[in-house]
Formats: sequence, structure tokens, C-alpha cells
Amino acid sequence: MSIRILILLIALWGLDAALAGERLRLATTTSTDNSGLLARLNPAFTERTGIAVDVIAVGTGKALRLGQNCDVDVVLVHAPAAEKAFVEAGYGINRLAVMHNDFLIVGPEADPAGVRQAKSATEALQKIARAGAPFVSRGDDSGTHKKERYLWRQAGIEPEGNWYYAIGQGMGAALTFAAEKRAYVLTDRGTWLAMRAKLPGLSVAFEGDPALYNPYHIIAVNPKRCPHANFDAAMRYAAFLTGPVGQRLIGEFKVAGEQLFLPDVLP
Repeated sequence: MSIRILILLIALWGLDAALAGERLRLATTTSTDNSGLLARLNPAFTERTGIAVDVIAVGTGKALRLGQNCDVDVVLVHAPAAEKAFVEAGYGINRLAVMHNDFLIVGPEADPAGVRQAKSATEALQKIARAGAPFVSRGDDSGTHKKERYLWRQAGIEPEGNWYYAIGQGMGAALTFAAEKRAYVLTDRGTWLAMRAKLPGLSVAFEGDPALYNPYHIIAVNPKRCPHANFDAAMRYAAFLTGPVGQRLIGEFKVAGEQLFLPDVLP
């Protein structure tokens, strides 16, 4: 039986009395938390299974390290290369696609670097660097930071100087800082849509490049490496997110009428 069929059956079974009252430790990205998605998903999961979810919202790099150190039971992250390395090293198992959205470059409405005329994400970054326009980097080894560093490498640029702010904080903080500095910043669409009403002076400067695709996967911590991990609860959570109820809630989750994430398993 494939893992996908198995978790679908788990999702359909519903409440498991043996797990009711237990707690699941979830390490996930700030984007799933800042966007408000987890506030929609986790109460529904707890109501359905009786399992409470303790959320640690950090960058993807730190989330994976928490899994590696056996400090959590499951991770929900968005950096495919790092995720695959995590699984191949034996720290995680049963990596499953959950949803996706995309990254955007947002910046000051005046667009001093002319980013809106760019034909690609790398050209957009080249324009910012040439103009010396302020740019905010999360600088926190998150999935967003990993994508940003990849794009700079593709652009042939090592960003440095007084125009480049690496703040070492989450997506919400980076967007707030960019609004204060009238700077450009790479953001996931979900957090941008959830926060844009509180970010005066910022607007979308570039979007639509396939290179900005942003997939999210869930990975259970390997119980052979971490015998105290709550593997049963982790798989129940994976089953919920990728099953009919979780996928429907993800697809229905909107802010100001706009969909923040697209479910990957069910239409």
C-alpha cells in the first residue's frame, strides 16, 4: 500500500481515542503562522482527532534542525533541497506535498529601481543592486531566505553594502521593516496578502516567474532516530493536511477574497 493511500485512510478514520488528549510538536515556517493558515487548520485537526498542536514558527532551516535534534514530531516547511537532504540523512520520513503558492518581490510604490519593467526575478534583483535601492533580507536560513540567496546567485550578485539589510527575523518582521525603510523584499504570497493592509507604501513590484514557485511539504520526524517522537500523531496530522478536510480548508482559506495557498492533493 502506498503512503498516500495509507494516509488517506487515516484521514477518513477520524477520531482515535488512543491519541485523544496527546500533544503534537510542529515546527513550521513563519509564513504558515503569520498568514493565519494554522489558526484555521489546527483547531479543526484538534476537534477531529483530540490531539492538540504546539506550534514552533521559525525559518525552515531552524525547523529542520529542530527535527534533526528530536525536539519536534513533525515539520511543515518550504525548501525542497533542504527537505530532501533532511530525509536522505534519515532525520525525516514520509515527505508529502501539501500546498503551494509563490514568492513575490514587493517594494516602494514609486519603484525607484524600475523592478516592474524586469522580465525575470534575477533581472529584478540586478536592477535593485545596480540602483543601490534598499533591500531587506530575512537573513535567517528560512525557506524564503534560501530562495533569495539562490536568486542572487542566479543573478551573478553577492549582495552587500549599506543598501542590503539582513535582519535575521521572520517574514512578518521583514515586511514591516521594508515598509519602514521603503525597501524591496522577497516574500511569500500568503504572508503578503495577510499583512499588506498594514504595510503602507509597499506594493507588488514583480511576480509570475516560474523560479518563484513555492511548495510546502510535511515530513514526520523519523522515530528510529527519535524514539520519543510522537510518530502516530505526526502521521495523523499529515493525513489531515493532505486529506479531504485539510485540503478543503487550505483551498478555502482567503484574506480579503484572495486565496493564499493552493492545495496540492485535492482540487
